Amino acid sequence: MAESIVLDIDNSIDPQLLDYLKQELGVNLHVVHSTAQAQEAVRRHRIKLFFCPVVSNPLESATLLKAIRTKSPTTITLLVVPQNTRASIREMLQIGAHFYLHTPCSNAEVTEIIARAEQQYGAANNADEETQNQLVTFPEIIGQTAEMEKLFDMIRLLADDSDSTILIQGESGTGKELVAKAVHNNSPRRHKNFVPINCAAIPEELLESELFGHEKGSFTGATASKKGRLHHAEGGTLFLDEIGDMKPLLQAKILRVIQEKEFEPVGSVRSVNVDVRIVAATHRNLEEAIKKGTFREDLYYRLNVVPLHIPPLHRRREDIPLLLETFAQRFCTNKRRTLFSFAKSTVECLQHYSWPGNVRELENLVQRLSILHSGKTVFPEDLPEKYLYEEPEDSPDPGSHCTKTDFNTQVSEFEDRLILQALMKTGGNKKEAAELLNLKRTTLLEKIKKKQLGRNPDK
Repeated sequence: MAESIVLDIDNSIDPQLLDYLKQELGVNLHVVHSTAQAQEAVRRHRIKLFFCPVVSNPLESATLLKAIRTKSPTTITLLVVPQNTRASIREMLQIGAHFYLHTPCSNAEVTEIIARAEQQYGAANNADEETQNQLVTFPEIIGQTAEMEKLFDMIRLLADDSDSTILIQGESGTGKELVAKAVHNNSPRRHKNFVPINCAAIPEELLESELFGHEKGSFTGATASKKGRLHHAEGGTLFLDEIGDMKPLLQAKILRVIQEKEFEPVGSVRSVNVDVRIVAATHRNLEEAIKKGTFREDLYYRLNVVPLHIPPLHRRREDIPLLLETFAQRFCTNKRRTLFSFAKSTVECLQHYSWPGNVRELENLVQRLSILHSGKTVFPEDLPEKYLYEEPEDSPDPGSHCTKTDFNTQVSEFEDRLILQALMKTGGNKKEAAELLNLKRTTLLEKIKKKQLGRNPDK
């Protein structure tokens, strides 16, 4: 479904305009607050209308318009221009904007401009509608760094392919299954099943039956015939997660599936033909496993036709703010909670952490905060202790960790919040607030005066 976005930097868009777009026009609207978020939204969604304000720095708007035009040629861009702006509207229209909308304006004017834009440019875009619908999208994979862009480019190259086997390599928690799904969902096989199986999670004696199925009576407990995952993946994709843990006997059978496009269910003497794409993933070094004799060399080269490498989180720390924001929005929306943000010092702490659990660990942290954190802003002291003190090996500036350089500031800010919370609970009564904080009244008054937290500290 086509969607629309509004770039609202520094709350520059009239709230009444936002309400009208959301409620009266029935537009599926995303509101973003930075040019980076706008570009990410265009990459992840099929955007029909983009409302772009002319900000104080026109060059920033112009750069964004060029990027939107390159990434999504069918998106209709409408400049939102304050009446007193001095920016060159003509120049921005030449760069890529389609229409402009002076604010403040009436609802009728908004409706008219949108109708004119869709009438003039919608017809031309309809010719590309089928192509636009088939654009490779992977909204669950979040990242803007150069390494992630390389990964996205590889997924795009594989989107039209339907037969080549793929080996996805990356540390645990980097999102190997998400990449496998993205390849499947944008390939000619997307209308058939994507069938995952974790080779490390299923006991060896059961894995063969899970993969290939079995005949009735083929082993103790086989009271009926059962079709395996390969059968369910017919015409689609079979995702073999952690294939590096698979035993050599099953490796030989998977090799036969890749080479001969056939297999035999457990207890059967008849071969079954299968049309399936194999996508495998592992966090292990398979070349080392080959040397140790635990992984078949011929299977490795059959799988490694198109290798995909997912970078660990510590190699793309610039993506951490975007990941934090995305996960916070997701969990707060699901739990119907007020969205919280992350203080700059908190983001710096998390960017200094080594993230052995990668994106999965970060996602789990934000989910935990969505349950336990009650404030509107997450400060460093709200994080579990292990995220505060670690200095990563690849830090460009050892010793610059936020908890080491800003310790006194953070303690002072925490003390401020405790005092203010106590005053709020007691309705400003400083004697009761001191009792809540287990402080002497005179000590509390001194702190209030020193920190300038109240106008009448002697009350």
